[in-house]
Amino acid sequence: MEAQMTTRRYWTLILILGTMTALGPFSIDMYLSGYQAIAEDLHTTTARIGLSLASYFIGISAGQLLYGPLLDRFGRKKPLYVGLVIYIIASAGCIGARTLDAFVALRFIQAIGSCAAAVASVAMVRDLFPIKDSAKVFALLMLVVGASPMLAPTIGGYITTAFNWQAIFIVLGGMGLLLMIACFFFLPESHQPDTSMSLKPGPIISGFWAVMREPQFYTYALTGAFAFSGLFVYVSSSPVVFMDIFHVSERHFGWIFAGLSVGFIGSSQLNSLTLRYFRSEQIIRIALVTQAALGIIFFLGTYLGWFGLTGTIIMLFLFLSCLGFANPNASALSIAPFKKNAGTAAALMGALQMGIGGLASTVASLFDVTSAVPMTMLMAATAILSVTALFVGGLRITNPVFLHDGADTAVLH
Repeated sequence: MEAQMTTRRYWTLILILGTMTALGPFSIDMYLSGYQAIAEDLHTTTARIGLSLASYFIGISAGQLLYGPLLDRFGRKKPLYVGLVIYIIASAGCIGARTLDAFVALRFIQAIGSCAAAVASVAMVRDLFPIKDSAKVFALLMLVVGASPMLAPTIGGYITTAFNWQAIFIVLGGMGLLLMIACFFFLPESHQPDTSMSLKPGPIISGFWAVMREPQFYTYALTGAFAFSGLFVYVSSSPVVFMDIFHVSERHFGWIFAGLSVGFIGSSQLNSLTLRYFRSEQIIRIALVTQAALGIIFFLGTYLGWFGLTGTIIMLFLFLSCLGFANPNASALSIAPFKKNAGTAAALMGALQMGIGGLASTVASLFDVTSAVPMTMLMAATAILSVTALFVGGLRITNPVFLHDGADTAVLH
């Protein structure tokens, strides 16, 4: 389809799909700078506010399992609109939250809405672009997604300082509304409703199981999920580490967070160039082994007191750079075997990613943080698990669908 569209149309699709993918991360990153202000208003601690982040991760994981079958049954756009409406309403509810429990619950509902955009964007990449270009397209989406950690915390810090933390959720609700308008006018329906897709629990579970037992899917989906959960640990822990331990101001934290995202963005774009010379399977293997080694060094160095503020920033930059190489290739390789049920595959991949990430961030929030050791320990653990999943699962792949062979057919019927 890429050959059939104009350059302008191609980049319009990339921008919209990237924004859909970025809605969830932006909803996470923008309010991080407001942690202390939210904690004061809700009469709790900064660490306890981390529960609202964990609930968001859990909501976005559970919600993707809901939207996967809906996207295959009713087409991509109708479930997308439903999710965006839920997101807008929940954002409005967060503005009026007066207790921690209410705020945590509303963030869960907000996540349920936002994940419709996340699942739809992944499925539509499989719908709209040749399979051999999927890793490149995912890398381009990462460019848009990567703008969220660069812009969101900084914007959130200024909004909180100039107005209040509630204004952050006014902006997020407005973003959801603008995205819905853009999807209505500029995003094509890429998958016609399929009445053969049943919405009864039995067939839905069977559909998910058929996807899950595909070795190429579970190998790269779990590999990507474990690797990405290291980012979740960082996002969940960084406000406490930088603002409470290193005593960085809200505005300076936003700039540090933005600077660190350059590693993730830059490597994801460099990945597109690297794909000219190496296969996705080779890139992800090198990136994750390097990330695991960095994670171990980071943990040991933090435990032994080698890293101050500058050293911590450098190690985080290197760790996140490895993820920028791994994530686009893991996503592309996970959904490569699927075409008809790409929505189900995308949902299950996203659910694993967000579920494991949410679990990791929840574990991180349980620590009584007095140093960066818990964060680095968990980041090292996620990197080691990712490498383990890659090499153990790779032994089970007997009929791989490669991204470089030009194939555009599904192996799952």
